[in-house]
Amino acid sequence: MSSALVDRTAARVLLLDSEGAVLLLHGFDPADPQAGTWWFTLGGGLEPGEDPAAGAARELFEETGLAVPVSEFHGPVHERVAEFGLDGVRYRQREWFFVVRADRREIDTSGFTDLERRSIDGHRWWTPAELAVTAETVYPDALIELLASIPPAGPGV
Repeated sequence: MSSALVDRTAARVLLLDSEGAVLLLHGFDPADPQAGTWWFTLGGGLEPGEDPAAGAARELFEETGLAVPVSEFHGPVHERVAEFGLDGVRYRQREWFFVVRADRREIDTSGFTDLERRSIDGHRWWTPAELAVTAETVYPDALIELLASIPPAGPGV
């Protein structure tokens, strides 16, 4: 793995259902499958010059098949910088998290990139209670606290 960090910006999506469960993807590093697996939020790197909310909408569509207008994305509700390795590259990624609400539905992964097809092997809806007791690795680390800070669904939320 290269020791140089690749800087990039990303939009992450907290896709919540009417009960407050969040859809997470399950994946691993295809260059280092022995490193284990983890659950993580939808989203990914922004295109050059792309608005973060527009990038969140694009990533949501690519990863789930769900087309949601940018006007229905709330946030950013959180920002962080994460450093991680994936597929032989080290990243320093500035991330903006957006909230969008939708009913549970069949997930269409046909828009996955090649890397996503090689590194993502599942998805599921997680309630905050399930996240609080799981022994599995979940990113971001403070996801439970982040979810708790989001107002319940209602008019304008």
